[in-house]
This record gives sequence, C-alpha cells and structure tokens, in this order.
Amino acid sequence: MAPRLRLAVLAVASMVMLAALAVVLFVHPKDEPASANGFAGAVRPEIPPRIWTLADQDGRLARVGAPSAGPSIVTFLYTHCQDTCPVTASTVRGALDQLGRDVPAYAVSVDPANDTPDSARAFLSRNHLTGRMRFLLRPDTTLQQVWTTFGIRPQERELEHTAYVVLLDRTGRQRVGFPADKLTPEGLAHDLRRLLRSGTHT
Repeated sequence: MAPRLRLAVLAVASMVMLAALAVVLFVHPKDEPASANGFAGAVRPEIPPRIWTLADQDGRLARVGAPSAGPSIVTFLYTHCQDTCPVTASTVRGALDQLGRDVPAYAVSVDPANDTPDSARAFLSRNHLTGRMRFLLRPDTTLQQVWTTFGIRPQERELEHTAYVVLLDRTGRQRVGFPADKLTPEGLAHDLRRLLRSGTHT
C-alpha cells in the first residue's frame, strides 16, 4: 500500500475510533451506574421503615426515617476517627455539591462513650459540613437499635466499626447502600438524583 494511502486509512480509522468513544462517553457518563438495577450502590433488603428520634450536636431532636419530600443520607461515624470517617464525610459533601442541593444527612455515632457535642461540632466544622449534616449522639439505647436495624458494628477497642452509607427514600425505607470502599461522590449523587426523580418505587 502506498505511504499516502496508508496514512489516509490510518487517519480515517482514528476518526472512527474517536467518534465511537465520544458516543460511549455521551451515552454512559462516568457517574452512570454499572448495575442492572440502575443504582450505583447496592439495593438494600426489604426492611420495613422505622423512625428513630435522636439528639444532634446542638441538642436538637432529629427524626431519622420520618417520611419527607425526598431522600436522606444516613452514615455511621465517630468524631475522633482519623481515616475512614473524614473520607466518608468528604464524599458525602462532594455528592451534595454535585447534586446541587442539600438533602437531610445524618451521621450516627458509633462511639457514643467518646463522641460529645463539642467533638461532633468540631468534626463537622473540620469537614465543612456544618449546617449540612447533623451528628446524632443520644440516647445510647436508640443508637443501638439503629445499629442493629442497619447492620452496623459499632466502634470497639480492637475492631473498627462498619463503614457504610445508606440512602433512605421519601417513606424512610432503606433503599441503597454503599460500603466505604465503593463510595464515590458521583455514585452517591447519581442515586440521590434517581430517588428524587422517581419517588418511592423504582
């Protein structure tokens, strides 16, 4: 094949490949989930919704799981954590930024013996979530019920707590879960958008 013809063929082939890549990126953006159910996270089991009343870092009561106009975020953190918890908090903040609006976001204490209102306020401030997330601290008996219902192991001296983020739909039912190693701002924002768009059943 003549050199000029060979170059022309290579140029055409390159343009075809670039066009195909553009179509793939357009149809399947980077935050599109890979799972067949349409969510980026894992669909939670059919657990009946429950409402828990807990006090936050400012002593105000929060009703986690209460029916609302949209979804909410529930995660499980402790205020003196130096690794997984700050990363989780940062990821939640990034998802809210990508979503373009805030939804109710709750950090449920997994170390109530050491989490205090002051340390919770400091944690939220360090992670730029003051006013965007509520850190739920008391009462301990209710915290234990929440851990059990969500399948969470609390922080212990020799064992790290279960690092998980769960999305509740507008009825308060657990819909989607993300283990910490699968959590991304894009995936979390995607699933929040889907729950906001589609109501209670998807």
